[in-house]
Amino acid sequence: MQTPETAATQESGDKENAFMSATAAVQSAEQSAEQGGRLGLPYLFRYWQRVNASYGRQGEDTGYWDLDSTLRAGLNLNVLETARFLNPHDRPSFEAFEDWIVATNGGVRDEAELARLGAALAGEPVGSAVGSLDGVEGLTPQELAFWDEHGYVIVRNAVDRADRDVAAAAIYQFLEASPANPDSWYGRKFGVSIWVPLLRHPAFLANRRSPRLIKAFAQLWGREDLWATVDQGGLNPPERDDWTFPGPHVHWDVTIAPPHRFGVQGILYLTDTPADQGAFSCIPGFHRRLDDWLRTLPAGADPREALKREPGFVPIEGIAGDLVIWHHLLPHGSSPNRGRLPRVAQYVSLRPTRWEYTKEWV
Repeated sequence: MQTPETAATQESGDKENAFMSATAAVQSAEQSAEQGGRLGLPYLFRYWQRVNASYGRQGEDTGYWDLDSTLRAGLNLNVLETARFLNPHDRPSFEAFEDWIVATNGGVRDEAELARLGAALAGEPVGSAVGSLDGVEGLTPQELAFWDEHGYVIVRNAVDRADRDVAAAAIYQFLEASPANPDSWYGRKFGVSIWVPLLRHPAFLANRRSPRLIKAFAQLWGREDLWATVDQGGLNPPERDDWTFPGPHVHWDVTIAPPHRFGVQGILYLTDTPADQGAFSCIPGFHRRLDDWLRTLPAGADPREALKREPGFVPIEGIAGDLVIWHHLLPHGSSPNRGRLPRVAQYVSLRPTRWEYTKEWV
């Protein structure tokens, strides 16, 4: 017969065993995460740890901003959606973070892509996402010279026609709109904005992996270990009485603090885009005189406000399938659409695994 003393001893032993089992499970989970977790990416665990440790110090640069960008791009994640998931209120576990990544990508895990990403994050050399670019048509010497002078270049027929057309149709479908119904262009499903938060449609993914598109970015960067950021689409409808162009007007998306670093951005026209149809616009060559221009500003002047008064902002027309790539220090923006049809576009940017960047924001 069990006495109260032996029962208490057994209960204490059961609790200790349960505690030891739980501790072992936690240690096993941590060890698995440090080894790469479900996705086999040790850097992903370190990224999750740093994000959790940085709450309360938002905006602080840890020295890994470029690698963090590569991680998100390699996992088909948008920077804003990732920040929303890893928010300071919920503080999801590493396992929940991995589950979210897999679910966000529709449960698809491409082992070759994960292996390439893991190698790059570990500092190993990798090639392009589509293999060798040697036989791919690139920018001509004349186009590269134009880039050097003006800070932008147009890559003609940058993607397959089918992927281009499907991407344009996907934007209309996402907005519950139709090219044949002008009233549907102004549904304001996402507010008064030309941005369309469509991120991972198969045609968008295919366009980001177009060999000709990748080759152009590789020529400008001078390297092939590039990663496509997960950017959205856009639909800029013609102005009318109840719709005034909301911007973005002329601006920079990056810091203009010295030292000024190299970087590129891009927009892919999914439909023909004449100059008056809300085309991408810029001040050609301005990046070459940015330093001198900044020195001419009065003390205390805000460069971003002063830029709005700068002349020479011109639209860059193109046809469906044309990709406009610009130097990220080139002032740019969209323009009011005074044509008959919307400008439909996909934003595309490729960066190498690591690159030099300026931490200070001005």
